[in-house]
Amino acid sequence: MNNEKQEFISNVKLALKTLKKYQEPDHKKAIIQIINSFGPFIGIWALIYILWDYSLVASLLLAVVNAFFLVRIFIIQHDCGHETFVSSKKARNIIGYLCSLVSSVPYFYWAKSHHFHHVNNGMLEVRDIGDIDTLTVEEFSKLSKFNQFKYKIYRSPLVMFLLGPIYYIFIHNRLPLVQLKEFKRYNLSLYINNVVYVGLIILLCLVLDWKKFLMIHLITLSLFSIIAIWFFYIQHQHENGYKEWKNRWEFMYAAIKGSTYYKLPGIMNWLTGNIAIHHIHHLNPTIPNYNLKKCLETIPWFTKFTTELGFWESLKLASHKLWDENQKRMISFTEYYKMVDSGLIKV
Repeated sequence: MNNEKQEFISNVKLALKTLKKYQEPDHKKAIIQIINSFGPFIGIWALIYILWDYSLVASLLLAVVNAFFLVRIFIIQHDCGHETFVSSKKARNIIGYLCSLVSSVPYFYWAKSHHFHHVNNGMLEVRDIGDIDTLTVEEFSKLSKFNQFKYKIYRSPLVMFLLGPIYYIFIHNRLPLVQLKEFKRYNLSLYINNVVYVGLIILLCLVLDWKKFLMIHLITLSLFSIIAIWFFYIQHQHENGYKEWKNRWEFMYAAIKGSTYYKLPGIMNWLTGNIAIHHIHHLNPTIPNYNLKKCLETIPWFTKFTTELGFWESLKLASHKLWDENQKRMISFTEYYKMVDSGLIKV
């Protein structure tokens, strides 16, 4: 074992011991987060409903704000799916399920998919489950021209950051698409969630002006999906990330080097449930979101092992399209074709 790897592993083990105390749920913080997430969301939603007939611009601006509160609600659901947030399993499942009826993301099925992502993050064999599908340079070079074109469309900003997120929220999450054996027992819960969710939508359409309700609901969910997928993209599509085949894959590297620390203003971290502190979340996903900031303050030196990104820096990541196994980094299509022209890649 070389010195760099030895230092990395010893520091990660030290961090795990240090962070263990932050796993313990704080019920006071959990209750406060439920109140200051659902309260503003419901209040702003009602205000949008009232303003809709008077000012569409004001309504849309408020919808953007409310989409962030929906992200905050989803983070509560996310924590419950990680078997954290509160101590009681029954309470977690009730809270998480109620959150799912607001976020439109099925609680049990998505939690299983997301757990799979955590356990296998960066493993190239299973990058299509709970993750953004990313081809290697070699894989892309072997595709037909038509399939390369399809992949380019998939990785285009329009699909990746607008159409894709909307599809993910409204269609992808409603279908039992994962064919692995361990997912089969979650299919029934997904079907039940679909029925309950549709029933709730119909009820609200009957109680409220159905056209206005659906417009506000669909716009808010669409904005929420765009924000959520952008964050997920930034967290795992950074240049010097970590992607390996199973025989060389290591959890500690996948958690720390395969996740970013997205440095954002305090209000943004609050609205997004500190999920930007993603390297620590991946190292220990049982730490509730309301304790992640303390973890960062406790071990600030730990960021030396991960990629730090500010907002403006993060915009550059939109050009990342392929994983170069030789350089161990994400590259753009422009870089790919330069390598083809120089003979470094045979097509």
